[in-house]
Amino acid sequence: MTSLLWKRFVWFCLCLTLSTPPAWSAGGVAIPGYAPAPGVERSYRVQKATETDMSFWFDKPGASAMTVRGAFRQRMTVLSRDEDGMRVRWSLSADLPDGIAGLADSYQMNLLYRNSLTAYGTAALELETDLNGNPRDLSGVDQIVAHMWEVAANGPGGVPAAGASAARQSGVYDIIAKLEANPLQIVAALVPEAQLLATGQSYQDETMDIGPASTTSRDEDYGGVSVPVTSTWTLKSTDATARTATLSLSEEADAAAFSQSQQPAIANLMTGFAERAKSLTADQLASVKRASKSRSVELVVSLNDGSTLEASEIVTVEAGGTRLRTYTHILREDMPASLPLPAVLTAKDLQMPDLHIEPLPSAKAGPGILDELSTAPAPPTASQDTTVATDDDRAKEIAPVSLEVKSAEVSLSPASYDHGLNIMLTPESAAEFRDFTQAVLGRQTQMLINDKVVMEPWMREPIMDGRIVLAGTDRKDLEALAEQLKVPGVKILVRLRP
Repeated sequence: MTSLLWKRFVWFCLCLTLSTPPAWSAGGVAIPGYAPAPGVERSYRVQKATETDMSFWFDKPGASAMTVRGAFRQRMTVLSRDEDGMRVRWSLSADLPDGIAGLADSYQMNLLYRNSLTAYGTAALELETDLNGNPRDLSGVDQIVAHMWEVAANGPGGVPAAGASAARQSGVYDIIAKLEANPLQIVAALVPEAQLLATGQSYQDETMDIGPASTTSRDEDYGGVSVPVTSTWTLKSTDATARTATLSLSEEADAAAFSQSQQPAIANLMTGFAERAKSLTADQLASVKRASKSRSVELVVSLNDGSTLEASEIVTVEAGGTRLRTYTHILREDMPASLPLPAVLTAKDLQMPDLHIEPLPSAKAGPGILDELSTAPAPPTASQDTTVATDDDRAKEIAPVSLEVKSAEVSLSPASYDHGLNIMLTPESAAEFRDFTQAVLGRQTQMLINDKVVMEPWMREPIMDGRIVLAGTDRKDLEALAEQLKVPGVKILVRLRP
């Protein structure tokens, strides 16, 4: 398939919005409400694949059946939890995990995802979620969107790009504007795992019998068209030794309503194959204008804390004479796998599209960051851990920043089970602090309040949302610092450690 046609198909796929349902419920086996431990980092192995079949539009059936896949290792920490919801941090990487089958070149999603992280300008997201873990808000949206506007207008790193006008014509500006209007699309683009994991989690205790199915229905919005969706839940089995329950979910969208919702996307696809479309018979044209969507999910849920330990999802969309099938498998790394993997995720040889994926350059990404996709990053040596810049004179020129505080409160620490001082900077100081942390990545810094050093953190990643947490100190000392920061005019000084 030509590169142009694949670009058209990728845009078509973007129009086929995939959504996820609320958590299950029904009436035997007691499954506890989701109660994650704050401050504990969980690592997940994530494998994905997308199979497309566009043979309808070609003379040789099967000639256009292509697969794109990816494998990732993502990390999640519940920073805090109260009666209203949770604050969750995801640390994101495009690097291939160890032990992945097949050649690195066969994991094209990793290359695309690497470019996504560069375009969004972040490798971490902090989310506000409901008590099931469903994302409902995102921190640092302004910085992410501003970065994307800059990249679209001026090229990566702020270098003027001849393709800026092409970006307007290709709809890139429209995409950014939509992200700005609905920031949760950023979450869907960078960490869709959050929603899939939440599918198996409920904030309250549930009971289910093994075997009987429970059916519910709801409406989903697709471009202004309300589409009824039927969901069927089944408790398949439990494992008393592993303390887990395995559930299945099958979903079907109403065919008539879903077909109606996809007509604009189908029309765009037919425009891309105008000559072929002219030769369609009446029956073929009617078939092209029909659409369907189904979803099959298996979930392994902990009977200790109600968390999803493993998930396997297959979503199939047929529309416009094409079939798009996506596979996702998520496994928490500290748990053994129990669900079968689809063959596409482990195949050594795949028929892949020629996407010609070029890495986006980034002026803010140092050497080795997201480079050499097939090579896992080596643990930092002592020398690597204390410096990023090879030009020491340049590093010494980084000036301290004086930061104004918007609020300072002592509460349960998002990094441990002890208390911590949660500091929120003013918007202006948050921007200064963001720039400072980006400039000193890999170096040790000092934080001073009233000329007293209170913290000497190594800067592992940029802090984008103006939030600082002090932990590991006696609660009374933290409360005293909080009182100092509430005095008008008091600032926090942050500098490189002398």
